[in-house]
Amino acid sequence: MSTDESRMSLRGILRRFTASEAEIEAQELRRESAESGGVLARQCMRGQVVSVAGRLRTVVYTPRTNLPTLEADLYDGSDVVTLVWLGRRHIAGIEPGRHLTARGRVAVRDDRKVIYNPYYELESPK
Repeated sequence: MSTDESRMSLRGILRRFTASEAEIEAQELRRESAESGGVLARQCMRGQVVSVAGRLRTVVYTPRTNLPTLEADLYDGSDVVTLVWLGRRHIAGIEPGRHLTARGRVAVRDDRKVIYNPYYELESPK
């Protein structure tokens, strides 16, 4: 191992010890997203059809008189994409903490990235 390689290895170990739990979790989610072939949420642009993978942070049912919605924030370690299912009150398996891959066209609503009625695949619970 060269001196540069040993320094980089030592830096990685030190970074691991000094990183917060949230930083380590974010790094792990980014790695898992890349392995699943997903685009990082921070790289998603309005109008793109993307596949994003990550963990659901929140799931909220919004009762509206004209059109109820189920909204879930998907975090991949880089940013959040909100998944919105129009006309749905509940979807089995869509719950906080669940890992999934979602595919659809990115829109922007209130400066947030949104995918309406995404195709999705639930990961097996770990």
